[in-house]
Amino acid sequence: MLILQEEKLFIETLINPKTQNVAFKQLVQQYQKPLYFHIRNIVLNHDDTDDVLQNTFIKVFSNLKNFKGESKLYSWIYRIATNESLTFIEQRARKQGISNEEVQQKAIMNLESDVYFEGDEIQLKLQKAIAILPEKQQLVFKMKYFQEMKYENMSEILDTSVGALKANYHHAVKKIEEYLKTN
Repeated sequence: MLILQEEKLFIETLINPKTQNVAFKQLVQQYQKPLYFHIRNIVLNHDDTDDVLQNTFIKVFSNLKNFKGESKLYSWIYRIATNESLTFIEQRARKQGISNEEVQQKAIMNLESDVYFEGDEIQLKLQKAIAILPEKQQLVFKMKYFQEMKYENMSEILDTSVGALKANYHHAVKKIEEYLKTN
């Protein structure tokens, strides 16, 4: 997919040393809030989200010159944020000598005391149900359910076919429904 001319011009301003600081501030302003919620849906903790968000913007800035335009800038940035989030969870799991799933379970248990978590008991139960899903189903469910992201955008971000994403979402919904009925 070719990028739009407007996006191409913006990328040029991001790469140009004379304009990159101003352009990057614009990029941060545009993406900071949606990326925060995207990352927060994956790592669950506010402070961890801030760290991953900062790492995401550092990686975006340092790799802009390598952006080939084979996808939209939006998709490329979200792919970096997703990968940074998953890497963060993997690193935390390795440091603690536990599985990624156990890291997620601990994060959910900490949600109750998280002053930034605005959910109620039902939201907490939903988070517990999501945590039992395989990683790919978790990502797809969160992107579709919480962020209302289109399958086409998810396809670019996760580098997966739309059909596979729809199947993952369907299976995730069924598993969540079953969990909610039995717990």
